[in-house]
Amino acid sequence: MTRVLLALVLLLSAASAHAAVRIKDIADIKGLRENQIVGYGLVIGLNGTGDTLRNAPFTEQSLQSMLENMGINVRNETTSTNNPTRPTTLRTRNVAAVMVTADLAPSIGPGERMDVTVSSLGDATSLLGGTLVMTSLRAADGAVYAVAQGAVTVAGFSVGGQAQNVSQGTPTAGRIPNGALVEREVQGSLHEMEFLVLELKNPDFVTATRILDAINRYAGGRYRAQIAFERDFRTIVLSKPRHIGPVRFLAEIGELTVEPDTPARVVINERTGTVVIGRDVRISTVAVTHGNLTVRVTEMPVVSQPAPFSRGGQTVVVPQTVVEANEAGAQVAILSGVDLQRLVRGLNQIGLKPSGIIAILQAIKTAGALQADVIVQ
Repeated sequence: MTRVLLALVLLLSAASAHAAVRIKDIADIKGLRENQIVGYGLVIGLNGTGDTLRNAPFTEQSLQSMLENMGINVRNETTSTNNPTRPTTLRTRNVAAVMVTADLAPSIGPGERMDVTVSSLGDATSLLGGTLVMTSLRAADGAVYAVAQGAVTVAGFSVGGQAQNVSQGTPTAGRIPNGALVEREVQGSLHEMEFLVLELKNPDFVTATRILDAINRYAGGRYRAQIAFERDFRTIVLSKPRHIGPVRFLAEIGELTVEPDTPARVVINERTGTVVIGRDVRISTVAVTHGNLTVRVTEMPVVSQPAPFSRGGQTVVVPQTVVEANEAGAQVAILSGVDLQRLVRGLNQIGLKPSGIIAILQAIKTAGALQADVIVQ
């Protein structure tokens, strides 16, 4: 843990000298975003690893509907004169019902292709070797924006017998590279926007102000005008000059660099023992000690037998418990978080494990000496 903390400090110290990032990496253009689309379909051609139609009735219904659309009647069959028809029972294991999902990029147009993700719905054990039948992908407005079809690529596998099963990854989910053909373009274009609005991915007052100043400083020399003003701490409105196109204008603005400001936070994940300390976290001067108490309980039962030739004696098990308690010596360290490096150095002097660091940070926060927000995941 000590080496990990020191490595993080060195990494943050090296990055602090080059903390400036591009505007397009910390802000998005309002209205230009991906749209999620989804569809329900069937994967065929599986090698006996598909849905059990008795346990997944929706798969059987979908298979029957697909065959009927192709002119094949499978819902009943003719048997004899006395019993002309009876329901047909499908017993195939080569079909699986799946959900197909994808993200529709804002700049994609009709005729272009994109990747889709295929996930099993029923009790299929693997989609390896399957082919997705033509599936319509719809958005939240109910309109069809793409059609997906093609061979499913699965990274995982599952092989087993009666006594043992070996699996790796998730064989019931896969992808189809370039498997969807876009049929409809998402409404909205840069040329239709009167104002261009930047939305910060991590809203912050200081970051918004720095972006505003950087854009106006650049526009003052490039366009001889102030083109940006803040709407709130999350959005910045841009007024595009008339003699330049929106694509070139956003390309120039997006390459400007600023140093984003981050709040002082400590993120703690007790399940994995992960502690992430922000660069601006400060701790008032406190003295900290932490001792580890180890209690070991050992059961050593003893068998007691009667003497030879004794009457009425019985063999019994006598419980015997040994309890050991050991408290390791602890050091007292003075923590004064002027900067992140000094704070981590003070924690390392105590020689703590992740659980100990989590306990100390929570105790310092309770004492009011930790000047940061503590987020426990």
